[in-house]
Amino acid sequence: MDRKPIRNDFFRYILANVTGSVGVSIYILIDTFFISKGMGSDGLAALNLALPVFNFLNGFGLMLGTGGGSRFSMMYCRTEREETDRIFSNAFMATLFIAALFEITGIFFSEQLTHLLGADAAVFEMSHSYLRRILLFSPAFLFNNLFACFMRNDCAPKLAMLGMLSGCLVNVVLDYIFIFRLDMGMDGAALATCIAPFVSMGIMSIHIITGWNAFSLRLSLPSPKMIRDIVSLGLHSFFTEVSGGIVIMIFNFVIYRLLGNTGIAAYGVIANTGIVFTAIYVGISSGVQPLMCRYHGRENDMAIRYLLKLSVITALLFSAAAYALLFVKASPIVAVFNSSGSPQLQKIAEHGLRLYFLFMPFMGINTILAVYFSSSEKPRTAQMISLMRGTFLVIPLAFLAYFLGSIDLVWLTIPVAELITAAAGGAIFAFDMKRILSEDLKLAYR
Repeated sequence: MDRKPIRNDFFRYILANVTGSVGVSIYILIDTFFISKGMGSDGLAALNLALPVFNFLNGFGLMLGTGGGSRFSMMYCRTEREETDRIFSNAFMATLFIAALFEITGIFFSEQLTHLLGADAAVFEMSHSYLRRILLFSPAFLFNNLFACFMRNDCAPKLAMLGMLSGCLVNVVLDYIFIFRLDMGMDGAALATCIAPFVSMGIMSIHIITGWNAFSLRLSLPSPKMIRDIVSLGLHSFFTEVSGGIVIMIFNFVIYRLLGNTGIAAYGVIANTGIVFTAIYVGISSGVQPLMCRYHGRENDMAIRYLLKLSVITALLFSAAAYALLFVKASPIVAVFNSSGSPQLQKIAEHGLRLYFLFMPFMGINTILAVYFSSSEKPRTAQMISLMRGTFLVIPLAFLAYFLGSIDLVWLTIPVAELITAAAGGAIFAFDMKRILSEDLKLAYR
């Protein structure tokens, strides 16, 4: 096996996807920065209460995009164009249905949802204003993820990256104009965020306008069987994203009762900083996913294992460098968002950063293993990994920390959950490799 072309493709794909993922996460971080400057710690708390909705939007968009893109990539070399069009068309129709549900929620149930997310009287108006606008623009977020995933699998990772980054740049500019120049507050922050995916999709549409695309929308009745297949392959992405939203809600509940709104604001700094750093793992996994699917379609297991090795090494090297940076620079990172100069917020967030971000190497391994198993058409194992690290372990550990009254244990909940999951995922992978080698040896002696 010639490893050089595989290695070259790997770095080309992950560079484009890491850049795009980090760009998307940065515009969420810039929202946090501008809101902290314009509306103080209450604004930060309001934003953090609304963040789970982003997780659900991204979860559904990535589930259908990753699942549809994976099946598209597996089938691309061994089927007719009509079949790949059917895959995209069914993913598109499923996304349209999900978008309608979010629209209905935004129109009729946004107040109830804001209360459910834990907003008290001090931050309700700001949180509701932001949340309602995000829900009303939900189709843009969903379809932006769908198109980006299909384009990565259609050999256009750089254009997908350019689209994402263009949306981020527009968001940054509009954040400044709407919040500070036009004094629109949370409405302005939300509106800037909602405009960004339209810009992104406008850039990515070049892929279709120029005829480079190997997928198109065909009007036909949806296929429940195909949609189930798409959902099955992408469900691990949904669990990962939605678990993040559930974790934020659980943490908000626990931290509010331990430290009040100041604690939630501190957690907002930590969670939003985490979005940027974990975007690296998302970029690595979404970058290697099309390649793993492609080689799985060609039944080249050696290439897939080599890609897995490259991905894990890259993630671990990044984790070591990133944690060293965060440990040393925790104080200035928190100070950027502590516009009110609150010494309590500064102390809580600094200490929390250093404990919370111990999760990084284990998260890198888990994210990549989930993609590996999904790309090898073992979706249940990928789903199990995503559920373990996202909810099955985090929720009981968080409530244990709450009952013990320890904020340090709250910050350590994610690292412990990721560590246990990485150990379980590694054991499953080792067992899988042992079984494959055993089967290969039996075939060799026949």
